[in-house]
Amino acid sequence: MRKDVEFHGPVVTGFTANGFKVGDERFDDGLLLSPEQALPWTTPVFSALALAPILEALKLSPKPEFLLFGSGSAMLQPPASFRREADAAGLGMEVMDSRAAARTWGLLRAEERWIIAALMPLR
Repeated sequence: MRKDVEFHGPVVTGFTANGFKVGDERFDDGLLLSPEQALPWTTPVFSALALAPILEALKLSPKPEFLLFGSGSAMLQPPASFRREADAAGLGMEVMDSRAAARTWGLLRAEERWIIAALMPLR
């Protein structure tokens, strides 16, 4: 990733044992990202993932292009109910492990893409 690109909004700058660094802040559990903010996310059990609490926490307007979902230390597809919620909300979803999602977040935000991310912890 180029270091001379100016980012507007939060970008993941590193990793902790279980989580993420955004600038000087540590997020040792999950992380929610929008172009405007980075929020700690107390993640539910994977099988109980729900989209509504993520959207409520981020309160992004206009609607994001898509959700970048980081499934933790390994690539896992989210539950079908989570995908159905995204489909019903008209929100596309890209799924990858959380480290890859964090790097992809930086690349897409450098392009000024209007997206959100939900990154599960690295356990």
